[in-house]
Amino acid sequence: MYIYQTMSNNFGFIDIILLAMIAGFIILRLRNILGRKTGHEGKATSIFDEKKFTEFKSELKDKPIIKETLEEDEKIQFLKGAEIAYESILTSFAIGDKTKLKKLLTKDIYSNFEQVIDHRLKEKIKSELTFIGVKESKIEKFEKIKTDLVATVKIICEIISVKKDREDNVIEGNPDKIRTVIDYWKFTKNASSDNPNWFLAEIISK
Repeated sequence: MYIYQTMSNNFGFIDIILLAMIAGFIILRLRNILGRKTGHEGKATSIFDEKKFTEFKSELKDKPIIKETLEEDEKIQFLKGAEIAYESILTSFAIGDKTKLKKLLTKDIYSNFEQVIDHRLKEKIKSELTFIGVKESKIEKFEKIKTDLVATVKIICEIISVKKDREDNVIEGNPDKIRTVIDYWKFTKNASSDNPNWFLAEIISK
C-alpha cells in the first residue's frame, strides 16, 4: 500500500512538471510569433496614411517631367510650332525686326543675326523676302544635352529672296524666281523650365 501511494504521488508530480514544460514551451512560441509589449510601442501607422500619401501625390504632380522622346502627336504639334517660328524668323530677319528676333533666338545666335542686320543698314542694303510656304518638315534628332532639350529639324520651304543696293539694283536673288531652300535648324529649351517656348540655337549647313 505504501509503495502504491508513493508511486501515485511520483506520477502526479511528474504530470505537473510535464504540464508546466508544455505551457512554458507554448508561451515562448507565442512570444516569438507575436512579440512582447513593452509599453512604449506608440500608435501604429502605415506608410500610406492620409498625410504622407497626399504629400507623395503632390510631389509627383509638381515635379516637372523631363522627356527625351516625343510621341507622334507631340511631334506633329512641335513641327507646327517649328514651321511658324521658321517663317517668323526668316521674315523678321529680312526686315530687320530685332525685337521679334530676340524672342525667338538664343543669345549667341541673336548676336550673329544682329551683326548682319547692322551691316545691311550701314551699307544701305535692302533685303526683301516673300515666304511661299513650307513643303516639308521633319525632326531629324531629339536629344537631351546636359540640362537642355535639343531638336534638330529639317525644313524644306519655298521663298522669293532678293537683295538690293542703295540704288535699288538687284545684287542677289531674283524677284521673279521661287527658290527651294533646305535648312537644318536646332531648337532648344531648358528641360526644367516652365517656359514652353523653344529658341533657335544653331543653323546647320549641309
